[in-house]
Amino acid sequence: MSSHQHQHQQDPNYVQKQPNGPKMKDVSGSVAVIMVPLPAQGHLNQLLQLAHLVASCGVPVHYVGSSSHNRQAKLRSHVPPSSVPSDIRFHDFPTPPIPSPAPSPNSPHKFPSHLQPAFDATSSLRGPVASLVRSLSSVSRRVVVVYDSLMASVVQDAASVPNAEIYVFKPSSAFTFCWFTWESIGMAPPPEVEVDIAELISSKGFPSLLDSCPNEFLKFVASQTECKKFNSGCILNTCRVVEGRFVDLFASATANGTAIKHWAIGPLRRSAHGCMEWLDKQAPSSVIYVSFGTTTVLRDEQIREIAMGLERSGQKFIWVLREADKADIFGGGGEARKIELPQGFEEMAAARELGVVVRDWAPQLEILGHPATGGFLSHCGWNSCMESISRGVPILAWPMHSDQPHNAVLIAQVLKIELIVKDWMSQDDVVKSSAIEDAVKALMASEEGEEARKRAAELGAAARGSMDEGGVSRAELDSFIAHIAR
Repeated sequence: MSSHQHQHQQDPNYVQKQPNGPKMKDVSGSVAVIMVPLPAQGHLNQLLQLAHLVASCGVPVHYVGSSSHNRQAKLRSHVPPSSVPSDIRFHDFPTPPIPSPAPSPNSPHKFPSHLQPAFDATSSLRGPVASLVRSLSSVSRRVVVVYDSLMASVVQDAASVPNAEIYVFKPSSAFTFCWFTWESIGMAPPPEVEVDIAELISSKGFPSLLDSCPNEFLKFVASQTECKKFNSGCILNTCRVVEGRFVDLFASATANGTAIKHWAIGPLRRSAHGCMEWLDKQAPSSVIYVSFGTTTVLRDEQIREIAMGLERSGQKFIWVLREADKADIFGGGGEARKIELPQGFEEMAAARELGVVVRDWAPQLEILGHPATGGFLSHCGWNSCMESISRGVPILAWPMHSDQPHNAVLIAQVLKIELIVKDWMSQDDVVKSSAIEDAVKALMASEEGEEARKRAAELGAAARGSMDEGGVSRAELDSFIAHIAR
C-alpha cells in the first residue's frame, strides 16, 4: 500500500474507492478534481452526485465546504456507503460564525433570504481553496476546479496556477440559464423559442430574475459574475434528450468569441424509508407526492388549505412536511417552528389509508421511482424537476422563487409534462383548498393528466437511457473525463 493510500484510509472523511464502478482508464495520481458547492441543499447535493460520478471513473475528488455543510451533504446523500464506487475526500474549512435564524412563514417573499448570511460567508473559503489548489498542483499533472456558478469568487485564484483549470457547474435548467443570459444582454429569444411560450410572453407573465429574487441576492449574483473570466468549460445538470436545443442556445449566447466546451451530463442519480412500505401497498400511478423542497416556507393558513385540498381530492398522497432549512441545520438560532395540520388530519389519513405525512428527510428519488407514484406537486426546483423527469412522473407546478418559475415554464409549455396549480405572479395569494383539489384531480384523474403522464413516461425512459452505456449523457460524461485527463 502506498503512503498516499495509507494516509487516505486514516482520514475519517475519506470514502474508499470500490471495485464496482464503471470500467474506465484510471487517471488517479495524474488529475485531481476539486468540487466547490454553494451551501444550500439543492446545490450541495448536485455537486456531491457529480463527485460520485467523476470518482467512479477513477478520478480522485476533493469536496470542500464548511464542516456543517459537508456534514449536511453526506447525511442527506442517500447513497449507501457499501455501494459507493468513490474516491472522495471532504475538506472541512473554517468559516466565520453566521446567524442561523428559523425561516419565517410570514416573509413578504418566498426567497430563502435567511440563507443569505451563509452565502456571504463563503468568501472566507477563498484562501483555503487557493491553498488546496496549490498543494494538489504540486503532486498532480492537472488540478480541475469545478465550482457552482454562484461560487466564482471563491475559486478565482486557481486561474493563476499554471496546471489548474476552472469549470463552471450550472445547477439549473439550460432553459433558465438561456433566459437569464438573454435578459442580461437585452437579447430577444430566438423565434422558435418564442413560439413555445408566445402566450406567456404576450401576457407579460414570463418571470424575470429581477422579479423572483431580492436585491441582496441579486447583488451576490453580480459579485460572482464579475469573477467568471477564466472558465475552461461548462457542465450542466441537464440532459440533451430533455433540453438539447437549449444547451446549444446557451453555449451560443455565452460564447463571446470563445469556444469553451459544454457538457450536459444529467440526470445526476442517487441510489428504506418507512413511507416506502406504505407505497408498496398502493395501486400503480395512484399516489401524488407532495414536496416543496428545502427552502420553501409556507404560512399556516396555506398548509391548512393544502391539507383540505388533498383530503377532498380523494387521491392517495405522500406529503413531505418539513420546515425549511436554516443556514446551519445542526445549530441553534431560534426555536424550530412546529408545523401544525388541521386537528385529526393525520389520524384521518391513516385510518382511511389515504396518505402519509413525512416530517423528516424523505428519499425523494426512490418515491418518484416507485410504480405507485403517479404525480408530483412541486415547487419546481431543478433538482426536483430532473428527478421527476428521470423517473417519468408528471408535475403539478407551484413555483416560488429564483429559477423555479422558469423551470415551470419549461416543464409545462415546452416539455408539456406539467399542469399549473398556481401562477407564480400571485405570490401573496393563498391558494384555496378547492383550487388544490381541482388541480390534484386534473393531474391524477383526468384525460389531461393521463396525457401528461404518458409524455412524462416517454421522456423519463429517454432520460434514463441517456445515462446508460452508449447514451448521450454518458457520452457527455465520458467526454468530460477524457478532456480533463488528456
